[in-house]
Amino acid sequence: MITTAETYHTPVLLQESIDGLDIKPDGVYVDVTFGGGGHSQEILRRLGKDGHLYSFDQDEDAEGNILDDNRFTFVRSNFRYLRNWMRYYEVEQIDGLLADLGVSSHHFDDETRGFSFRFDAPLDMRMNKRAGMTAADILNNYDEERLADIFYIYGELKNARKIAAAIVKARSEKAIATTGDLLQVTEQFFPREREKKETAKLFQALRIEVNHEMDALKEMLNSACELLREDGRLSVITYHSLEDRIVKNFMKAGNAEGKVQQDFFGRIEAPLQQVGNKVIVPDDDEQQRNPRSRSAKLRIGVKREK
Repeated sequence: MITTAETYHTPVLLQESIDGLDIKPDGVYVDVTFGGGGHSQEILRRLGKDGHLYSFDQDEDAEGNILDDNRFTFVRSNFRYLRNWMRYYEVEQIDGLLADLGVSSHHFDDETRGFSFRFDAPLDMRMNKRAGMTAADILNNYDEERLADIFYIYGELKNARKIAAAIVKARSEKAIATTGDLLQVTEQFFPREREKKETAKLFQALRIEVNHEMDALKEMLNSACELLREDGRLSVITYHSLEDRIVKNFMKAGNAEGKVQQDFFGRIEAPLQQVGNKVIVPDDDEQQRNPRSRSAKLRIGVKREK
């Protein structure tokens, strides 16, 4: 499959998310989800000659989109290691961070990666193809209870236990190796009118477990809160309720659980303050142009004064 920066991924809420960063020409910014480079390019357009952008991506495919600009540094790593890499580059504070969470259109369209049930492909689903367990490893090795928990917590599937039991029974006869194998086992649990939606939830649950997405998100947000200078901005696009809940809680309370801390006078002690009263969503035109954007939500936070 031939991939270019233009076809790799169509940026969602491009102008809104970059506007939210309120970019200073000489500032230091981080794009933790480089992908096709669309958001990074827009950040660079707004930076002056003394500004700098660090962009993260753990997928080697994204390296083909690296930007030739002396104000740009590409970091091939999971964004959970944000703090470590900023220390490596001797960056003590940043002026803003952008995260476009979820899976890029490139991953869904790549027939070899197993992210989509549209293709019969090996069940891989790793963002970083160099390390970690694949979706097939999980399906064939996790016990029934652990599988059920993944499907219920990360996929919000009500029949998670029945699905897990069917997988354990099926793998005792033959390993579940491809997306087709998985669909053959699970299609009985999804009514035809909800089949695509429920199957998408199943694949989402597996992908989150494979890539430890929730833990990585929490670690990245903690690091971002520490690195942001006063009045620095955090601009985050989410696509499903699990990650959106974590981001919402961080904006509100500075932690994933949303536990609000108060000082002696009852004032909320939170590192961030959400910008605007409403979550930003794509307009009708963008949703028509880019179907992936239909579930997108943008939240913007600003670092409070200490």
